[in-house]
Order: sequence, then C-alpha cells, then structure tokens
Amino acid sequence: MYKVLLVDDEILVREAISAKIQWQQLGFELAGDCENGKDAIEFLEETPVDVVLTDICMPYVDGMALSKYIYENMPQTTTIIFSGYGDFDYAKQAIQYKVAEYILKPVTAKELSEVLSRIKGKLDGERRQEEKLDELTKVYHNYTKNEALIVSRILSRLVMGTQAVETSLHELEEFGVSVVGLVYRVVTIDIDVYSGLYEIDDELKKESALMSFVVENISSEIVDNHKAGLAYRDSDNRVCILFFTNKPKEFATEVSSICREIKDTVYQAMKLSVSMGIGISVNKLENLSKSYDSAAKILKYRYTKGSGVIFDCEKLRPVENPMELERNLKDIASAVRGRDKELLEDILNHIEERIKAGYVTRNRTVAYLQQVLRILHEIVYETNENFKLQDSDVSGITEARSLTEAMKLIRNYAKAGMEAVSEAGYSSGELQAIMAMDYIKENYSNPDLSLNQICSYLSISTSRFSSIFKEATGKTFMEVLTNVRMERAKQLLRQTSLKNYEIAERVGFSDPHYFSIAFKKMTGKTPKEYAREI
Repeated sequence: MYKVLLVDDEILVREAISAKIQWQQLGFELAGDCENGKDAIEFLEETPVDVVLTDICMPYVDGMALSKYIYENMPQTTTIIFSGYGDFDYAKQAIQYKVAEYILKPVTAKELSEVLSRIKGKLDGERRQEEKLDELTKVYHNYTKNEALIVSRILSRLVMGTQAVETSLHELEEFGVSVVGLVYRVVTIDIDVYSGLYEIDDELKKESALMSFVVENISSEIVDNHKAGLAYRDSDNRVCILFFTNKPKEFATEVSSICREIKDTVYQAMKLSVSMGIGISVNKLENLSKSYDSAAKILKYRYTKGSGVIFDCEKLRPVENPMELERNLKDIASAVRGRDKELLEDILNHIEERIKAGYVTRNRTVAYLQQVLRILHEIVYETNENFKLQDSDVSGITEARSLTEAMKLIRNYAKAGMEAVSEAGYSSGELQAIMAMDYIKENYSNPDLSLNQICSYLSISTSRFSSIFKEATGKTFMEVLTNVRMERAKQLLRQTSLKNYEIAERVGFSDPHYFSIAFKKMTGKTPKEYAREI
C-alpha cells in the first residue's frame, strides 16, 4: 500500500474525498489530512508518505509552496495538485516543481481514481527498478570481494601492456585462466548514457559502476558460450573483451557477430544503449595494447555517428573531404545574400550528412562548424550590423555533446540570421549587386570573365545590370573587376617572390605587358617598383 496525505483548507472537500475514494482497492492508504501547507509540512516531517494530494489556495502555506518544499526535501514523494484556479502560471510552477498531475476543480471521484491508478503504475515501476538495483548492488558487492575482480585487474594489465606478458600469464594460470591463440583482438564497450554524449545527473553517475558490472556479466556469459575469449572491466569501469582464436579466417566474422549479440542483449535486458570499438588484430600478446588503443580511439567517432554503433577498426577508414566543405561555406554565403531559406537549409543538411558519412573527429567537426557559424555572422552582418556573434554561440558548438546537438544550434543561428537579413530590407537590385561582387571575388583570376558572363549567372540583361551595379557600388563592372585584380596583385607582390608574368596569370591577365600598364595606372608604380619599395 502507498501512503497518501490529503491537504485542503475546506473540511467538506477533505471529507468527501476521504469517503468517496476506494483507497485500498486502488492500492493506497489515506495516512492523514491537513487543512494547510504549514500543517502538511509538519506532518511530513514526522510521517513520510508516497503521495501528497493538495489544493493550491490555502492559508499560511499554499499548495505551490508545499510543492516546492516536497520537491526540494522529499524528491521520492509524488505531488498531485487540484485547484479551482485555471491560471497557466500555476501550471508552469507545477511543472517546475515536478508535480505529477494538475487537476482543475470540480473533480469527480472517477477522475481522481483514474489519476491515482496512473500514479500507482508509475510508483510500481519505480519500486521494481529499485528492487532490481538493490539485487544487483548485492551481487556487485560480492563481486568486488572475489577472484573475478583480481582476474579483471590482471587482464587489464596484460592488455594495456603495463605488466610483463609472462608475469600476467603466470598470475592468470593461478586462477585457472588461459590465454592462448594465433590471433587476438580487443573490444571496448561504452555505455552511451554515461559517456560524453549525454548530460547525466549525480544518480546516474553513482549507477555507472553497477551498470558496467551488468554489461560485463552479460558480455562474459555470451563470450563464454562461444568459447571466444574473456570479458573484464578496466580501472575506469569500461568493459573490455579479449578475443583470441586458433582459426584466423573465421575470426573477424565471429567477433562482429558476438558484439552484435552483446549489444542487442544488453538493450533487451537493461534498456541500455552501448557502443563498441573492435580493435585491430594482433598475433602477439605483446601487441595487445595496440589493439586496445585502436578500439578506444575509434569510439571517439560517436560524436558524429551517434550512439549504439559498433565500430570495426579493420573495416572502417576515416574519410574527409575538406574541399567540398570549403565549397559549402561559399554556398552558405550565396544563400544568405540571396535570402534563400530553403537553399540554406539544404546546404546545412548536406553538411551534416557529409560529416556523418565520413569518420571525422570531434575536434575537426567542431572547428568546421565554428567556421560555418562565423560565415553566417559575417554575411548577415554585411546586411544588418545589429546581428551579433556572442561568445556563447561559439562555446555552444564546442560544448555540444553530439553532431546532432551542434547542428541544432547552427540551424537556430541561421534562422535568426535570415530573419535579421529580412529586417534589413535590401532591394532586389542591391542583392544582385552583392551577389555580383561575390562572383567577381571568386572568379577574378579567369581572364575571360566578362559582363555577359556575370549577367548570365544572375539571369539579368547587361543594361539592367550596369544600371543597378553602378547605383549600388558607384563604379562600373570593369572598374570593380580591375580593382579586385590589382588588390590581389599587390598582395602577391608583398607576400611572394613570383615573377610579374606569373602574378599576371594569377590575377586574370593573359598579357603581362598589359598587366604592368594597368598596375601602374592604378598605383602610380610598376609592379617591380612596388615590390622594391615593399
């Protein structure tokens, strides 16, 4: 029976609820009733209960204050609020204090009975979970005192290479454990909820050692059934498996199959998602640390791949395509300047899919996504100087626990950026001028770049383009193109030892002589004179 405390300042309400609810049939016992929150707190301090059923509006201490007290001091107690107040502010506070149910008066006996039945189901589930954890805890404490723990420590030293192989084998033999094979592989298992992929509370942290013990037991039983190796836990409570065999040809398939069986069984038994790294094969016990290191390292790709994944070092090869990602930065700029929300969303989706498809480390992913964030800010800022890039925006990407979480932050920032661009109110002509400037900066090195080419790109007539471009920039197309080319030429003269004809080619001049004439016309110096002065 679960104990209930009833709190309401109206005695008729308390009497009606006490009389009309079939407490025992529902699995409850009415432990007492109080007429306000102050009396209820005094009662709870003397007689803890499982459920508090309380009104909101009461003298001295109201229902919200009572809920807050229970939330802060008695987290195992479930609170149900009923009130004549339909104000949403009360509902928001109720959520804040983890109130299980919020019922508006008048409430019927049938409605309240249904609520109590739901609460009983929840409490029954929590009680079963507690009983299961208690049983596991007893087994775990026994484990820490027996030889299985000692064997785990010996295996850990053998695999990590922190103790001579001969010494480890001798110690294992004393416990009747033999490690003999032609090929060896180490598998590392991480429980995803305890990894850096999720934010966990203190209670979950306390359970991590216990849950690792459960995963070790399941792994050990399955590996033993297949006579394929030994499961153990290292000093960090990470579950590991040392596989060994005298049949190298079937080894890879067997290891993968056993790992899938372990992953599925752990989820079925405990509803826990685990990720597994299968290390490289080695043919000497002295090289086990290499297999372990590769298995542990590949688990780092969970940032982009997500949870519940089995990584095999011998099947997977990290693939990155930085050139395509660089191209995406330019596409983002074009989409923002063109105010094309759908295109921007497509580009961000492509970026996420591309990163997921390869095997990109967390650091490289974060660095790239921060570039995406900065290009978004830079392009939006051109249009709306009120659009800011806060330190929290950048740190949010760094602190994100997965690619999915980081991309959510990127998309939110992109949405805010597109709204800021819309607020700025550029005309279509101004946007076309901006897009033309981008096109010139990207293609200035093409000696055939022409007015017709850029108008074809923008799908606009040459006369219309010339008019809006002159109005937006104050210069003609050729003046802007020449200026861009000369600025790049000056940069090359300052930073490189390239010859004049090489610089001419790089900035879009097929004739070096004409390049020198154009350069002197703009700067008052020949390229050689400019370089000498610098």
